[in-house]
Amino acid sequence: MKQLLPIVVLVCSGWSSQSGQQPMNAVPAASATASAPMPVSLMDDANARQAKAVIEQGIQALGGESYLTVRDREAQGRTYSLHHGRPSGSGTLFWSFSEFPDKERVELTKERDVTELFVGDRGYEITFRGAHPVEPKDLEDYLRRRRFSLDTVLRTWVNDPTVVILYDGNALAAQHQAVQVSLINAKNERVTLYFDTDSHLPIKKAFEWRDPADKQKNLEEEIYENYRQIGTVMVPFNVTRYFNGDMSNQRFLNGATVNQGLDQAMFDPNSGYKTKDLPAKK
Repeated sequence: MKQLLPIVVLVCSGWSSQSGQQPMNAVPAASATASAPMPVSLMDDANARQAKAVIEQGIQALGGESYLTVRDREAQGRTYSLHHGRPSGSGTLFWSFSEFPDKERVELTKERDVTELFVGDRGYEITFRGAHPVEPKDLEDYLRRRRFSLDTVLRTWVNDPTVVILYDGNALAAQHQAVQVSLINAKNERVTLYFDTDSHLPIKKAFEWRDPADKQKNLEEEIYENYRQIGTVMVPFNVTRYFNGDMSNQRFLNGATVNQGLDQAMFDPNSGYKTKDLPAKK
């Protein structure tokens, strides 16, 4: 089976002081107050507020309420699978159709004769032979990526009261100065986001998961580049995925649209749905 495709489907403080004549051994009351440690609960609250402010800036940069209420998205382009950072082929044309929160259809090849379909927690591969369930491991990998997708994190995790949000400070991501924040859910799953300090757009996402077979941790990262405005939202036209430090996939969009309304038949694996022929993108 062909490799599954991801959809797009990323403070300084100061102080001042005044000096005056004081006996050598005297401690001014103001200094004593300033040196008193801040209670841990207040520090945690301040950190969370700072992290949420960074995320809110990122959401606003993506389109604000327009981004948060996008219903569906279409995109087309070319995707490349890589092994140890090297391309394993000349790339595959794709057309993707996604409807939030959990429907996605990806048509592959110039003839669009292979389709990967995901609805809820089920996945299918559709060919001229009909629809067949995808391999369990492929489905597990896809569902994990969707659970940690940028859209899911910004539209769902952020509003979950059980999720802890942390401000991690300044960082370097994809050769850009960035601000780093982390979110930890009730299952102790952690995702880290990096926002460009100038544009405030998300430029990197990273998360770890433990392989149930060998019990080893794996690191997955995505880099978001070449943002373009589509309607009232910003969409990254270049997405690069890394697995344990090695580049594993690249996706380059030729075009995208949002909120066009999708035929629900395309998400039925047994409907025999055929997308209207469109010119192949070169």
